[in-house]
Parts: sequence; C-alpha cells; structure tokens
Amino acid sequence: MLRTVNPQQSLWDSILPACCLGLPPGLAEMDRLLDDERFFEPFVPFFSPRVGRPSIPMESYLRMMFLKYRYRLGFETLCAEVADSISWRRFCRIPLGDAVPHPSTLEKITSRCGEAAVAALNEALLAKAAENKVVRLDRVRADTTVVEADVAYPTDSGLLAKGVAKLARLTAKIKQAGLAARTKTRDRTRSVRRRAHGIGAWLRRRSDDAKDEVRAITAEMAGIAEHAVADARAVVRNARRGLRRAAGQGTAKTAALLAELERTAGLVEQIAAQTRTRLAGGTPDGATRVVSLHDADARPIAKGRLGKPVEFGFKAQVVDNADGIVVDHSVVIGNPPDAPMLMPAIARIKARFGKAPRAVTADRGYGEAAVEAELKTAGVKEVAIPRKGKPGAARQAVERARGFRTLIKWRTGSEGRISNLKHRWGWDRTLMDGIDGAQTWCGWGVLANNSLKIANLIEANDGRGAVIPTDRSRPAADAHLPPSPPPTSRAAA
Repeated sequence: MLRTVNPQQSLWDSILPACCLGLPPGLAEMDRLLDDERFFEPFVPFFSPRVGRPSIPMESYLRMMFLKYRYRLGFETLCAEVADSISWRRFCRIPLGDAVPHPSTLEKITSRCGEAAVAALNEALLAKAAENKVVRLDRVRADTTVVEADVAYPTDSGLLAKGVAKLARLTAKIKQAGLAARTKTRDRTRSVRRRAHGIGAWLRRRSDDAKDEVRAITAEMAGIAEHAVADARAVVRNARRGLRRAAGQGTAKTAALLAELERTAGLVEQIAAQTRTRLAGGTPDGATRVVSLHDADARPIAKGRLGKPVEFGFKAQVVDNADGIVVDHSVVIGNPPDAPMLMPAIARIKARFGKAPRAVTADRGYGEAAVEAELKTAGVKEVAIPRKGKPGAARQAVERARGFRTLIKWRTGSEGRISNLKHRWGWDRTLMDGIDGAQTWCGWGVLANNSLKIANLIEANDGRGAVIPTDRSRPAADAHLPPSPPPTSRAAA
C-alpha cells in the first residue's frame, strides 16, 4: 500500500529549539523543490492503493535517495547518517523518535520501481523547471561516454573458471533440494582452477613456448566448461521432469535456482564458444560478447582512451544546456554509432519542452549530412557538427565561420559535464546489474544533479538569495554542503 507523506509530528519535534528547526541553505532549497505532489505520481503504478502493508512515505524515500547520490553513500551508511543528524532527519521528513527506514527497504523499493519510476521523476523535474522558466534551450551539446559495469577485467580463462564453479554450486543446491538426485554430475571446479593457476605461471615466463602452452591450457578449460554445461542441462531437464511429476509442489526458490542454472549454462556455453573463436585466430563479436556472468548485458566498448582503450559496460549519451542541466540522457547496450542517437534525443527534448533547441553542437562522431538535415527539419536553427573525413572547400567555409567555431569551442565543455557526472553523481561505475539497473543508476544520478541546479535557478529567479555554486571550487557560500557525511557522525567514526 502506497504512502506518500508522513503527516504526524512527534512530541520531540514540537519541543526542539528554534535553532534546530531550520535547514542548511543547500537542503532548504532542495526541500522546497521536492515539496511537490507530482513527484509521488511515478510510484503509484508499483503499489496497491488498498492491499498490503503500508510502504514508507515516498517523500522520505525520494529525499534519502537524493542524499545518497549527492554524497555518494551506500544504503547502510545513508541510513546511519540520517539517523544521526537532526537536519537530515528533518529534510527527509522522518520525525524524531521514529525509526529510519532499513537499508533493505530502500533497496527493495529501488529494484521494484526500477528505471520507469526514475525516468518519470526526471520528466516531472524537467516539467517543473519548464514551468518556472529556468531551462534555456538557446544551445545544447551532446556527447557519449561509457558507464562501466561492476565487473572485474574479463579474461577467457577467468570467465571459464568462474562459470564452471558457479554451475557446480547451483547443481549442488538443486540436488540438496531433492531434485535430479540420480543425475550423474561431476564437480570440475578444482580441475578448471588448477589450469587457471597454471596459465598464470606460464605467462610469467614470457616466451613463445609459454604462449603456446597457455593456448593449449585454455583449450582444455573450454572443453571442461562444455562438459560442465552438458551436466547442468541434464540436471535442469531431470529436475523439471521431477517437478511435473510432483504436480507443481516445488517452491519459488527451487524454480529460481533452475532458471539461474539454465541461464548460467547458456552464458558458459557462449564463453566457451568465444574462447574457441579466439584460439582459432578470430575476434569474438563485441556486440554479443559475454564479459560477466552476473551482468550479461555489459559489453566491451572501445572509445580510444589512452589509459583505458577498452571499457566494459554500457554506452550513455548526455545532452545538456548552458546551465549544466541534463535535458536528455540515454543508456544503451553495446557500442552503437553516435550519429543515429542524436535526432531521437532532440525529438524527446522538443516533445518535453514544446520547442526544439535553437542551436545543437556535437563532436565529429555525429558528423553526417543526414543528421544535420534531420535536425534542420526538426526546427533547429544552427547545427555545429564537424563532418567526418576531409571537408571540401564549401564545407571548410561553413566550419570556419565565427558562429560555428564559437559553438564548437563551447561543445568541449561536454567533457567536463560528463566528468562531473562520473566524479560526483555515480556515472563512473554502475552498481546495479543489467541494462535496467544501469539505466536506473544513471537516472538517479541525473535526477540528483538536475535537482541541485534547478533548485538554485528557481531560488535565484524568486529573489530568495544568491545562487549556490555547484562546481568543485565550492566557495564559502556552499561551505554548508560537505563533500562527505558530517565528520561528527558516529557511523563515520
């Protein structure tokens, strides 16, 4: 059952001295911004209006999630800090004397609502900003980046070893549940781990004979993995036959184990196949290559960085304006080309604000004549995107014009915007698995970033005070917003 607000005030709140009733300036602006019923509507489809235990107030959940992404806190640390701070309690609308929501409660709501709720929250925030006329669309810039998945660096031998071990663990759990007890299987964990250790020993020799030996050992590991997959699929087949005979008496946990075993078997089989391709001298297709067992949607993405020529995760596009508000973002699987991603983003911006941006700029990866023509048709007056390849005389004249060069210089700030999202709002690495998890994680980061900037702009327009700086210089006006939880917190100690 959905609860949106907590109208009750505890006795302790009523006897607080006046000095404890206010909020720090940074939280006061955010409190006024989030005090809007439209931010509760995205959660309505995920809760029953009458049936079930009442949820925690959604206003408390939303404000705690803002603090989580504002200060890069984990769920456990977040709850400890809110419980320890009067100002954070008042900001989250949690009365003194009431228990702070458990970390698992926040995790369950986040996973239940997922990307759909976060996208709706971002839409509601941008709609509120448009109503207050603080979103400028005189010029926008687009760029792409990689949001890394929460995976270790993948190697063929490492993935095969982990896959075989996971198949053995899942098979043992299913047999302990009384299913497929007569199916003959073999735990090949020790065999595959011994070979993985041997690869490390041979690689330290750095000779041609060592490389040949490593290839031979890797081929043996691929064969072991294929045998483990065959055993796992036999267990799944026989276990399901046993469940049918038992007339559906299996538990939901058993069904989940069987589904996970079948999914893992498919992934290990694919890892063995791409290992065979690499041993044959080929290169596995990056669009379908498996780089993780727990995050099957992550892909290898090459962006040309010197320190990280290949990153493993998801591709994201960011479109922001001159005030640093992210007016559109998207997270996708794999590494699709940049150019086809721009026009859908501008179309979403036009539908969101009722008009197209006056000027659009991006890097050379978007530089195609068809993209520029589509933008012009959509109502964009100026397009400053360098074309791919060597430009002709006419194109050189266009790209050397003062207005074009001014927009291109301003476009370089998109690198700073992406760096800000990575360092301050969690875009460096998603801690939620799968494409839905990555979209949810990045959506919350954008929501926290935009909330802070839009709140400042609304306060400045209303004449309530000076705009609070949000850059990393953090002058004295922003001194009340610590980069980490208060140092006096018992949780921090």
